[in-house]
Amino acid sequence: MEHEDYMREALALAREAAAHGEVPVGCVIARDGEIVGRGRNRREELQSTASHAEMEAIADANARLGSWRLDGCALYVTLEPCPMCAGAIVNARIPRVYYGARDDAMGACGGVLNLFMERFPHTPALVGGILEAACRAELERFFRGLR
Repeated sequence: MEHEDYMREALALAREAAAHGEVPVGCVIARDGEIVGRGRNRREELQSTASHAEMEAIADANARLGSWRLDGCALYVTLEPCPMCAGAIVNARIPRVYYGARDDAMGACGGVLNLFMERFPHTPALVGGILEAACRAELERFFRGLR
């Protein structure tokens, strides 16, 4: 699979989140060509601050792989990770992160600040803008519907 294919999988999860009244963010984690973790925003559904798409996907990958270390994995998320999720990515030892739309309000990978540029022992490579227009369109459609 190509980067865009993984992001399309994340976009499907973002649409699922929107259908459940959640901000449309989806995430997949891949290793060796296989998706090993999936997540979507579930904060409203679970009334849990930590139920961001990345946190859900990391937990799913941990369970499937039987390890908290996700080295060798790549994370694909439709919206730039926030500080909480960026911290979890660093702690999970995920070496590569790909995101769709930049988040100028809460982004911790360049939108507001970049935690991955700090001197942590494990910092992932970062690529933004994967299917950016499609990712941004999902967010705009959701927020337009709220107004």
